[in-house]
Amino acid sequence: MSIITHTVRLAIGASALALAGCVNLADQHERPVLSTDPAYDGNYRPDGSVAATDISWREFLPDPRLEALIASALANNRDLVAATARIEQARARFRIEDSRRYPTIVASGSAVRSRAPILGPVAQADGAGVPGAFTADRFDIAVGATAFEIDFWGRLANLSAAARAEYLATIAAQRAFYLSLIGDVASTYYQLVETREQITLARATIDSRREGLRIARLRLDSGVTSALPFRQAESLLTQAEQQLAVQELAGARLRNALAVLVGGQIPGTLPEGRSLAAQDNGMRLDPGLPSQLLLYRPDIVAAEERLRAARANIGAARAAFFPTISLTGSAGQSSDELGGLFDGDGFTWSFGPSISLPIFDRGAREANVNLAEAQAAEDIANYDLTVQNAFREVSDTLVGRVWLEQQLDAQRANVEASRRIARIARLRYREGVADYLEVLDAERSLFAAQQQLLATQRAYLTNGVNLYLALGGGQPEE
Repeated sequence: MSIITHTVRLAIGASALALAGCVNLADQHERPVLSTDPAYDGNYRPDGSVAATDISWREFLPDPRLEALIASALANNRDLVAATARIEQARARFRIEDSRRYPTIVASGSAVRSRAPILGPVAQADGAGVPGAFTADRFDIAVGATAFEIDFWGRLANLSAAARAEYLATIAAQRAFYLSLIGDVASTYYQLVETREQITLARATIDSRREGLRIARLRLDSGVTSALPFRQAESLLTQAEQQLAVQELAGARLRNALAVLVGGQIPGTLPEGRSLAAQDNGMRLDPGLPSQLLLYRPDIVAAEERLRAARANIGAARAAFFPTISLTGSAGQSSDELGGLFDGDGFTWSFGPSISLPIFDRGAREANVNLAEAQAAEDIANYDLTVQNAFREVSDTLVGRVWLEQQLDAQRANVEASRRIARIARLRYREGVADYLEVLDAERSLFAAQQQLLATQRAYLTNGVNLYLALGGGQPEE
């Protein structure tokens, strides 16, 4: 018990000395002054009352099929698994660096038996002299701290702080990818839903135009019209068939992309999904204060932590110009007999400091400082750029929210107007008032307007998800 007590006292004393005498040579961390003031355009600020960070992605995305796909992606996506593994790697590196600030306690024991000849003969009982030998035993046990560096200049503390900041940056980067994955799955899913509805539209259009072609054939055969309207009806049909093939190809590619995002084959027992028109959750997001984005966006948090790590590395590089002081100490018991190993008289101890003072290294230490400072300058620029991109993304989605909503309303009205025009054109053609070219133009316009409406609905939904994620929404599930 006395061995451990003495050694622990030695270790605690050395640690206290190191902590009490530590001088931090790193620059104090402060957020950089941004090159542009972060702000949102007030003309496009929505009147929403829901904060993106207060609702989960499951609440924001009400489609049960999309929810199942995102859950599968978060569980199985290989890139997210790799990002999570990088967190554990960074955490282990931090623990390794932090452990160097404290003494490493080791226990050792040894038992040695030695035999040496005795010079000269040993007298026997009969008076004759014969050669002899001496046999000795030695038993030792000790607990000690080896080469513990006293961190006077904060080198180890700064290396530990840098590793901790890198660890926190890795966590934030994993969360940024987490949000990005949610956005990618949602965007791909909306494209797939749009493609399916485009396919449904194309098939319905094909059926309608086949009927129109049949009627055109009857009118041609009966001599009511020439071959031109019939050929024009054929053209309308082939255009719809071509669009169907395009959408079928796009749907196959989107399913393949979605399979990669979810980390494997898309499950076959997914819940029924919603149409594009039924996807809107009715939530109006409040973008909050611009300064809040610096706290909620994980990519900004990661950039700031990397800057914090770079500044800590500057302190560690500066500390290399000063002497390195290390301590080695141990306490234990020693005896010639195993039974007397723990007697009080056998207590032994040793204590020895060492100092290493750098004199000449051909500029290596100065280069290390320059390297660390250059890295910090790069991280300041990256932080500024990350903030700029974050505010650009929020601003883009806020603008998109306003204009896409207006575009959606206008597109719905355009579809209704095109539908009425097509109906009138068909009636005029049947009554002989107009030729088939008028019907051809009206049908083309209607089909194009219906396709554009679906594309606008999908763009509006994708913009809503992008706004939610750009504001830092989608807290990771526990």
